[in-house]
Amino acid sequence: MGMPTVMVGRHAKTAAILTQKHPAPQYSRKQSQLRCNGFCGGPLAILEQRARERTRISGRSYYPDIDDPEIQCILIRPQEMARYVEQGVLDCAITGLDWILETGAEVAELADLKAPWPNYGTVRWVMASKEGSPFDHVTDLQGRRIATEAVGMTRRFLARHGVSAEIEFSWGATEVKPPLLADAIVDVSETGSSLRANQLKVMHLVLESTPRFIAHHAALRHPWKGPKIDGVLMLLKGAIAAATRVTLAMNVPRERIEAVVALLPALSTPTLSTLVDEHWVDVSTVVEERLVRTLIPLLYAAGARGIIEMPIHKIIE
Repeated sequence: MGMPTVMVGRHAKTAAILTQKHPAPQYSRKQSQLRCNGFCGGPLAILEQRARERTRISGRSYYPDIDDPEIQCILIRPQEMARYVEQGVLDCAITGLDWILETGAEVAELADLKAPWPNYGTVRWVMASKEGSPFDHVTDLQGRRIATEAVGMTRRFLARHGVSAEIEFSWGATEVKPPLLADAIVDVSETGSSLRANQLKVMHLVLESTPRFIAHHAALRHPWKGPKIDGVLMLLKGAIAAATRVTLAMNVPRERIEAVVALLPALSTPTLSTLVDEHWVDVSTVVEERLVRTLIPLLYAAGARGIIEMPIHKIIE
């Protein structure tokens, strides 16, 4: 039986989890594993800190170690992930919607994994031209040259607007090409700082992309790989659900319970537990971390004591 593989990579800087459909090569030390691909470090760190998988990257190796014997990690570029999943070389992955669309890969899209972590946010692909140029709308680019890494995405965008232009693949530093090397570009913009630094103006938003968990169709039907993929996805979604929340626990005098509970967010359902001292009750609840700095002084003023704030690694709904 082939082993599942998890991979984490960049979705224009994001992560990917992939599994290997076929038996591991002879040089692999494991017979059945989930292969994890990591790019730029961030995704592997999230697997380690949030999904509770321990990873270690040794020197220049592209095969990080992980303490789950059913997972084998490998580092590859996110642009390639959807293609490998479609081919069944890998069973599942986290990669950007942009690269799924760019490659046209036929894969099962299982979840949007947008999260408040580095490299897990929304990526904007924009069409831009030089400030002061006559190119303000895509129709102004008829017969002109456009530089981009996402050739397929750009071609489809032009087709939707009835524009024919020369599309040139860009190997990098795309934002420096207008006006000498290209009339316009289609490139990733997260903050817009690079566009501003190179005196570029945004003409259109071409695509907003977020990290997606994808899988090979046959892998999902496999009696072992399918449940393994489901389990990894459950842990990742649980980590995302917990990313902005913490647990607050406190001791409250019985006569102050109503006053304390009234301060907690409406969506919170606190747990009340009896203490050895019958005059006190333990109250614990999950709240948004951003509310804690306001809540704790109010809870203390209402009578809560021994207030503890604790991180949450996962929330499984």
